Amino acid sequence: MSYTITCIGSGNMGGALMKAAARAIGGAAIGVTDADTKKAAAFAAELGGGALAANTEAAAEGRYVLLAVKPQVAQAVLAEIGPVLARRLQSRSPAILVSIVAGLSIDTMKRNLAAAGCPETQPIIRLMPNTPALVAKGMIALAPSPEVSPEAVQALEHILSQAGLIDRIDEKYMDAVTALSGSGPAFVYLFIEALADAGVRAGLSRDKALRYASRTVLGAAAMVEETGQHPGVLKDGVTSPAGTTIAGIAALEDRGFRGTVMAAVDAAFRRAQELG
Repeated sequence: MSYTITCIGSGNMGGALMKAAARAIGGAAIGVTDADTKKAAAFAAELGGGALAANTEAAAEGRYVLLAVKPQVAQAVLAEIGPVLARRLQSRSPAILVSIVAGLSIDTMKRNLAAAGCPETQPIIRLMPNTPALVAKGMIALAPSPEVSPEAVQALEHILSQAGLIDRIDEKYMDAVTALSGSGPAFVYLFIEALADAGVRAGLSRDKALRYASRTVLGAAAMVEETGQHPGVLKDGVTSPAGTTIAGIAALEDRGFRGTVMAAVDAAFRRAQELG
C-alpha cells in the first residue's frame, strides 16, 4: 500500500504534524513507523492510518517521507533508507524526503544519503515547525532543495495546512528560525509559569493565576499580529506615568530581561549550528 506521507518517528513534533495532516488529507493517507513498534501501532490506529514495520518500508511507500527523529540518530536512519530512496530515483518515482531534524542541513543530508548510494539529486524539503502545531497554531518554516518542484511544495503545504502558518524561507536562515520559533515556545512557557507563580505569590489561586497568565500572553500576541503595531508601541499603550506597569518594567530591565531573552535565543542558535 502506498501513502501520501509516511513518518519515521512518532514523537511530539512528528506526531503533531501527522495529526494535522490527518485533518487535511485523512488518516488513511498516512503511514507511521517508530523504533517502538507498539507506539507506532497505537499512533497509526489513532490517526486511522497504517503502521509500518520498518523505516525502509516508510521510505518505499510514501510520496513524502517525513524524517522526525532526534539529531543523534538521523545519520543512521539516512544510511538505512538511502538505498531505498536511490531505487525510487532510478525507477523515476522519487520520494520527497522531508526533514524536521534540528540543525541538519540539506547538504549534510545529501552527503549522508550519498554515502549510502543515493544520488545527490534526491529531492529534500527541510522544515522547522514548533509544538503549537498540536493546536493548529504552529509556525512552520519551509526550505526546499532545487530538485523539488513548486507543485510538490504546494502539495506539502496543503498536507500541513492544518498545523498552522507555513512560511517559505532561504535555508541559510533555518538555524535562526530553529532558535526563535522552534525553541521559543519553551521560553514562553517558562514566562507564563513565572507570571503564574507571581500571581500565586500575590494571593491568587494556582488555577486562576495560570489562566490569567496564559490568556494575557495569548491576548498580547494577538494584539501584535492583528494590529500590526510594534510591540514597543503596544507596551507604551499599557504604561501610564508612575503606574504599576512601569514599575514592573523597571524591575524587568534592572534584571536584564531583554538581554536574557536574547541570550537564550543566541544559545539555541549556536547549538543548532553545532548540530549541523
